[in-house]
Amino acid sequence: MEATEKTARQMEFLEKARGAAAAYAERLGHAPRSYIETFGCQMNARDSEKLRGILREAGFADAREENEADLVLYNTCTVRDNADQHVYGRLGRLGGNRKSHPGRIVGLCGCLMQEPHAVEKIKKSYPFVNLVFGTHNLYAFPELLYRALTEKKRVFEIEEKTTVLPESLPVERKHGFKSGVNIMYGCDNFCTYCIVPYVRGREISREPEDILAEVRHLAADGVKEIMLLGQNVNSYGKKLAEPATFAGLLRRICRVEGIERVRFMTSHPKDLSDDLVRAMAEEKKLCPHLHLPVQSGSDRLLKQMNRHYDRAHYLGLVEKLRAAVPDISLTTDIIVGFPGETEEDFEATLSLVREVGFDSAFTFIYSKRTGTPAASYPDQVPDEVAHERFDRLLAAVKEGAERMCGRFAGQVAEVLAEEENRQPGYITGRTPHNLVVHFPGTKEEIGKIVKVRLSDPRGFYYFGERV
Repeated sequence: MEATEKTARQMEFLEKARGAAAAYAERLGHAPRSYIETFGCQMNARDSEKLRGILREAGFADAREENEADLVLYNTCTVRDNADQHVYGRLGRLGGNRKSHPGRIVGLCGCLMQEPHAVEKIKKSYPFVNLVFGTHNLYAFPELLYRALTEKKRVFEIEEKTTVLPESLPVERKHGFKSGVNIMYGCDNFCTYCIVPYVRGREISREPEDILAEVRHLAADGVKEIMLLGQNVNSYGKKLAEPATFAGLLRRICRVEGIERVRFMTSHPKDLSDDLVRAMAEEKKLCPHLHLPVQSGSDRLLKQMNRHYDRAHYLGLVEKLRAAVPDISLTTDIIVGFPGETEEDFEATLSLVREVGFDSAFTFIYSKRTGTPAASYPDQVPDEVAHERFDRLLAAVKEGAERMCGRFAGQVAEVLAEEENRQPGYITGRTPHNLVVHFPGTKEEIGKIVKVRLSDPRGFYYFGERV
């Protein structure tokens, strides 16, 4: 069946799901309520917006909390073991409360569900889970929802790959003023520690015109800021029938009237082009922030990780970026305790952190992922050593980040107001450099860009004054 036929089929099932949800509402005595919990990356968050949009179209209202929901859906992550365990812990608590809500539908989707051992565990240990589907089945959620509502048996659907992208599905955005936009799916890099290519599949780029059409639609709907999403946005367009470049796509998106800010993630250092560096210098709508995962400062470990660059190459990119965009904010990912990591390897990472001066860093202790090459590597680092190094890395990152983020003190920045702060009378927003700022304001200003003096640096964030 062609992709267009499969998409049309899902629209038919969405109509059927409406009828099934209406019958479900009669049994419940009220409109059905759904609750989606998202684990993991921003691509998962975007997927959840699509799931929420389908549920809304089918007649489900949003539940304020899990306990009051008639349908609970966990959109899972499996990048690290603690993400897996968090999901199982939540399921355990949910199962303990199921007697108080016997008609509830419980579903699991996302990356963890692409792992056969996890699906088998769900089947055997969590019999109250009614619906399970993987990342490649997202486009078929209307059909799966209909089946969960009408069939008495459990619904398990896991495809190993798909050519059907879920872009025609209804979407319910979390924010009216900003939105993610998927420009590609999957990954071809096969870093030896990473499960993503196995659970998300190989790279598929969307056509530029389809992306631009979505961006124009979002702009017309009041969106001011977009985040272009992909596992490796720098390799966008290489497999298209008419190859395109990420830098070229960015330039076209920056021409869309109404869009004021453009962000993107994640960038792989091996594919970061000079054209992209020039675009960041020339396109004023591109936010001066780049998330560029380095993972390690050791050439030996970078080779073992299959990263396809070395320390010198990474530092050369940093030099190019800062020459082109002098005040650019650089953030990164770093793994501690990769198999075989020596104290010398770790010291190389610490020295790179100090040399670059990151605005912030996501730091992780290596997590063994079954099915990846690194899981079978010898010389797995003992937990106590990994944790001790992790603490030292955090201290180095914190020291550098406080220095780098503090460089904006006293400056006036344009801040996009995003949400009410827990402190009454304050709003929280972000600068173009992705710095969090808390400042006086009201909820009516959410979604607006306001001028704020960054008067009080607090390490990773600021308190500001209205200008």
